[in-house]
Amino acid sequence: MTALSTILSRRTIRFYKPLPVKADDLRDLLNGARVTSCAANLQTLRYRVVTEPALAEKVFGTLAWAGYIRPKRTPVWGVNAPTAYIVVLAPDDNATHHADAGAAIQSMQIIATEKGLGCCWLGAVDRKVLATILSLNEKQHILYVVAIGIPDEQPTQVDISATDDIKYFLDDNGRLNVPKIKLDELVTWN
Repeated sequence: MTALSTILSRRTIRFYKPLPVKADDLRDLLNGARVTSCAANLQTLRYRVVTEPALAEKVFGTLAWAGYIRPKRTPVWGVNAPTAYIVVLAPDDNATHHADAGAAIQSMQIIATEKGLGCCWLGAVDRKVLATILSLNEKQHILYVVAIGIPDEQPTQVDISATDDIKYFLDDNGRLNVPKIKLDELVTWN
């Protein structure tokens, strides 16, 4: 698989098989994030990995899923929820750290896709509750959570015009469709 084909095939996954994610696979995702470009090479991001089921269930409880089609794509703990979480932390909450996190998470998503894993990048997080659950200190700000697991759905991409509705939707078969604006409508040359 080429990098482009991996990126084009990557979809956000919200339903998972109730199976653990291998620690070596999680280490590969984190290693990819670790070497991703970051502002001034400051390397300020830190990561908290949660795989222990009782703690993972608590993390899961702080997340909101699929706003456009809630509750139809809201996973249920112990049935179709992810079994691993990477909490992305920074020393403070600023635009540079969010940009660094975006690049690191994109690297994790690409590696996860190559490994046959699914993931969901979540910004809808009850950060105050999650910080308490994880016993974080005041210098550990939660930027995002990446949920990871074995996919139990196959969302598809639908090309649309820039004037079309961008909300993802379920088709008549219950398959998630993700609209993406056509390349030629997003780009101008010279």
